[in-house]
Amino acid sequence: MRRERAYLLTGIIAVSALAWIYLVRMPMSAADFGSVAARIAAPLPSPVVDFSICFLMWAVMMVAMMLPSASPMVLTYARLAGGRNGASILWTWMFAAGYLAVWTAFSVAATLAQFALVRAAVLSNALTVAPIMGAAILAAAGLYQFTSWKSVCLRHCQSPVAFFMTRWRDGAAGAFHMGIKHGASCVGCCWMLMALLFVAGVMNLVWVASITIFVLLEKLIPYPRAVSFTAGCALITSGVIVLLQR
Repeated sequence: MRRERAYLLTGIIAVSALAWIYLVRMPMSAADFGSVAARIAAPLPSPVVDFSICFLMWAVMMVAMMLPSASPMVLTYARLAGGRNGASILWTWMFAAGYLAVWTAFSVAATLAQFALVRAAVLSNALTVAPIMGAAILAAAGLYQFTSWKSVCLRHCQSPVAFFMTRWRDGAAGAFHMGIKHGASCVGCCWMLMALLFVAGVMNLVWVASITIFVLLEKLIPYPRAVSFTAGCALITSGVIVLLQR
C-alpha cells in the first residue's frame, strides 16, 4: 500500500505538471496545434475551433489548479480502499476521474461564460472585464467567502475521512460516483474564485498560480474559515479600491 500511494502521488504530480506545461505553452489558434492538428481543424467552422481551444484551455487549467488540492482526498481514499477485499489502484484513479469530470463540466460553463462576455463586448482583448464589473466580481467573491454554503462545501473538502464515512461505495463505479460528489463540493467551494480569472485575465498564469495556492492552503491548514474570512475581507476591499480608482 505504501508503494501504491507513492505511485499515486507521483502520478498526481506528473499530471499536474503536464497541465502546467500546457498552460505555459498554450496554443492560441488551430495553427499552433501543429501541422496534423491544424489540418484536422481546418475544415471545421471557426467558432467550433475557437470554442474547442477555449474549452481545452479551461479544462487543462482546472486540472492544473484543482488536482493538487484534491491529492489529500485521493490518498485518503487509496488508504481506505486498500483495506477492502477486491480494491485496486484502479478504484482510486476512478475516484480522481469522477472528481475531474465535474471540473470538466465546469469548464464547459466557464467557456460559455467567456464567449457570452466576448459577444456582449464586456471582455477585452486581454480577457479581462471592465473595472466596474471587475469590482463587482471581487466584492461578490469576497461576500461568498462568508456564506454558509461556502462553509459547508469547504468542510466536505477538508474532512476526507468524514466524507468517505457517509458516502462510501464499493467498486470502480462507486469510486467514480464518490469522485463526482467530492468534485461537486469543490465546485461549490471554489467557483467564485474561478470567476476572479475574468478580473486579472483568464490566461494570467501568476493569477492562476495564486488561486491554486490559496485553494490548497484553504483545504490543508487547521483553520480554514480564518483563511476564508481573511480572503473575503481582502477581496471586498480590493473591489472597493478598484471601484474608487475607475
